[in-house]
Amino acid sequence: MNPAIAIILLGLMVSGCKSNESHAGGQVSPPVDWLAWQAKRKESVSGTNGWTTLVARHWLIEGQNFVGSNATNDLIFPRDRAPAALGSFSRQGRAIRFEAAPGVVATRDGLPVRSAELNSDATNPPTRIVVGSLSFVVIERGARIGLRVRDPQAPARLHFRGLDYFAYEPAWKLEAQFKSFTTPTTLRVQDVIGGTQEFPSPGAVVFQYRGNEYRLDVVQEPEEDDYFVVFRDQSAGKSTYGSGRFLYVAKPDSTGRVTIDFNRAYTPPCGFTPFATCPLPPRQNWLPFAIPAGERKPKGPHP
Repeated sequence: MNPAIAIILLGLMVSGCKSNESHAGGQVSPPVDWLAWQAKRKESVSGTNGWTTLVARHWLIEGQNFVGSNATNDLIFPRDRAPAALGSFSRQGRAIRFEAAPGVVATRDGLPVRSAELNSDATNPPTRIVVGSLSFVVIERGARIGLRVRDPQAPARLHFRGLDYFAYEPAWKLEAQFKSFTTPTTLRVQDVIGGTQEFPSPGAVVFQYRGNEYRLDVVQEPEEDDYFVVFRDQSAGKSTYGSGRFLYVAKPDSTGRVTIDFNRAYTPPCGFTPFATCPLPPRQNWLPFAIPAGERKPKGPHP
């Protein structure tokens, strides 16, 4: 195990044991796999390629889009982060090509590159171009195609204040049933930047809470084994992030049984950066009760 991850896990286990009270008034240690999940969450937010490293998002127009710190460029970056002329990202329909400016050292997969066709995040993995401390990835959001720009020296990462969680509560690990849709269904949802995103939805997870039945439509993401859920509950805007939270649910067993562990509900990327494009919970995934489990709202100012 990576020593840094091991230290994080040890710290989380100690703090979790102190704060997680049982119903009998004693103390109970949270599951080790939940602590490991927290460590991965921290890395996904504040690691060198985490969400707090995002410094820009630009939508590309047809033709050449020139990039650099000079004011004559289409996409302008600070002088301490980019050369006057970095290069260009040319768009022809959905095809994107990168051309480095003369004298600029750009790399792809650690190897020097002068010119390259770029795969977007619709593929796994997308092509990543690195120039200095900046990295560029093409993103697709419906008809829009853009550049997502990261910098591990971003202030949001350097001043990140950590993640906060409710104490682990076994009661919020619920048994459910998966109900598949009879015909292929596309889930169309609004996102935080005013667009619409579409996802294949194979069905819904159905569970009981205080004698009532509730359901959450799920999404099947490319290259992902588990189902993805975007939901909102009555804690939103109070103790958890205002727009809602994300959650992954393992696919059902042979009997259709599913486990929903709300202790693993987490804040969307848009809770940490204004440059994310998070989908918003569809109305059918709004729950009429609070779920005090999982990740609390981000500490300090956030988008």
